[in-house]
Amino acid sequence: MPPTPTPAEIQDCLGQAIRIAVRNVSDGGGPFGALVVTADGRSYDGVNRVTLDNDPTAHAEVVAIRKAAAGSGNFDLSGAVLYASCEPCPLCLAAALWARVDRVYFAADRHNAAATGFDDALFHEYFDGTRPELMPASQTDLPASDLPFQAWRGNPDRTAY
Repeated sequence: MPPTPTPAEIQDCLGQAIRIAVRNVSDGGGPFGALVVTADGRSYDGVNRVTLDNDPTAHAEVVAIRKAAAGSGNFDLSGAVLYASCEPCPLCLAAALWARVDRVYFAADRHNAAATGFDDALFHEYFDGTRPELMPASQTDLPASDLPFQAWRGNPDRTAY
């Protein structure tokens, strides 16, 4: 496991994330920026491209994670640190977990974002289990439900993750 970043390194990387977020606003994107620093010290930035790309998943953190995975040639970013200009939303936190990012540091929090119209409080409530009516999700069991997993278990060439 790589060493914990120093306070100066954290401030420097968060400053970079903030600067790219501000630049992204002038480029027509959303006010969010992120930086992934991999275990080998390479850094990959990302900006919010939701409205520019019409992609609701193109959050700055997700874009930076995608670049880091592509750049490192590995979906497993163990040892990496994610720096974000603002507190990551549940989507971005889930992406960081799936990427096996070790740590996340952020500058502004969700309340700063909400004050500007980027309020993800409902999403946090949904995942807390207090607002299931926002998007009902239910299982429908089919006889073939397990076939994809059987195919996976039976594939000797699979890449485990």
